[in-house]
Amino acid sequence: MARDTVSVPFEADREVPGLIVKFGGYPLHHGGVGAIRSLGRLGVPMYAITEDAYTPAASSRYLKRAFVWPTTGAEDPGHLVEGLLRIGRRIGRPTVLIPTDEEAAVLIAEHQDALAGPFLFPRVDPALPRRLASKQGLHELCAEHGIASPEAAFPESYEEIAAFADKARFPVVAKNREAFVRRKQPAVNGTTRITTREGLLSLARDWGEQPGVILQEYLPREEAEDWIVHACFDADSSPLALFTGVKVRSWPPHAGMTANAYVVDNPELADLAARFIKEIGFSGIVDLDLRFDRRDGQYKLLDFNPRMGAQFRLFESGSGVDVVRAMHLNLTGRPVPEGEQRSGHRYVVENIDLPALLAYRRSGYTTPHAPARASGTELAWLAGDDPMPFLTMLARFVRPGAQHLYQLWRTNRRGSTGPAPK
Repeated sequence: MARDTVSVPFEADREVPGLIVKFGGYPLHHGGVGAIRSLGRLGVPMYAITEDAYTPAASSRYLKRAFVWPTTGAEDPGHLVEGLLRIGRRIGRPTVLIPTDEEAAVLIAEHQDALAGPFLFPRVDPALPRRLASKQGLHELCAEHGIASPEAAFPESYEEIAAFADKARFPVVAKNREAFVRRKQPAVNGTTRITTREGLLSLARDWGEQPGVILQEYLPREEAEDWIVHACFDADSSPLALFTGVKVRSWPPHAGMTANAYVVDNPELADLAARFIKEIGFSGIVDLDLRFDRRDGQYKLLDFNPRMGAQFRLFESGSGVDVVRAMHLNLTGRPVPEGEQRSGHRYVVENIDLPALLAYRRSGYTTPHAPARASGTELAWLAGDDPMPFLTMLARFVRPGAQHLYQLWRTNRRGSTGPAPK
């Protein structure tokens, strides 16, 4: 359990607040709560954009103020920028932006000049986060830089989908292709495994004249292991903090967010991630999902999230640095202490790990690199010094959880047998 105060060999700048930036309706987001606690325990004033006044983030004792601003992520970018600027004026001093979704990360990057006055954030090539958040853009970047990724197709019409279906080896994986577009006109409700040609064609009839999907090679879970990399890079794309871990369970199974994971040292994977990010010139926080394919011995990059990942609190160095703290220290001109990651530490998301555990018992998936016993455990929601987010989560969990399961069942019933790896 976390304590009221955190003993670390560094001091954060308490004159520079942090703002959690999120677009779209996902009130039960433990990553935002984790960031509020992480900096709040260092005495940094924390603010957050929330869907309403009763989200878990809004109930945290470490939150100075919640700015209630319901959004869908499909609004005009100018409207979203103006909303951020209004919030900046209310805070009244330079504030570090902490995006929790791709849409927020892309918006900040593409409007850096407009936001640079009231806000602090890593400066990047304005086009890069959108390309990284795009499944097609990421696939192309992997090919350019020699990074393994699953084979993929990007159909532009129903006819191209039909041609793909005639030659494809099933099952295949369907994903929404672009950030922002997934908010306005999602083709699938998350990563979906499609087992037959008929199932693919049935789903595709609802995707419109320009289907915003990627159709991807399915990596058999029995022959793979899921890995994650969380890191923060400076303006020269050098790592300020870099962590590796293995994902034990996710929800929905094999497709959704991490439900249970361990910190595991993996120098090969760390070097791979650092080299790729150096070559593309990214700075800031990243959250990477990869699958180790035992058939050919390669780590295949599935997702590159150019922002904080929901499970980032799994990773903390021996000097007390996580990726959010590293970014805040760097942007406020303070050194980031070095330190080894806490190997063997475990992260558990209480509300989704139990159903994930039941699902994984029948899946055939194994994680041989996961430690037999955890050296310590970080809970996503429950914290002794900040109990209200956990209680608020419990109060709000039942209805959206049931709705999500129903949507997942409907999608799978029309042509797939279940979620698939990202």
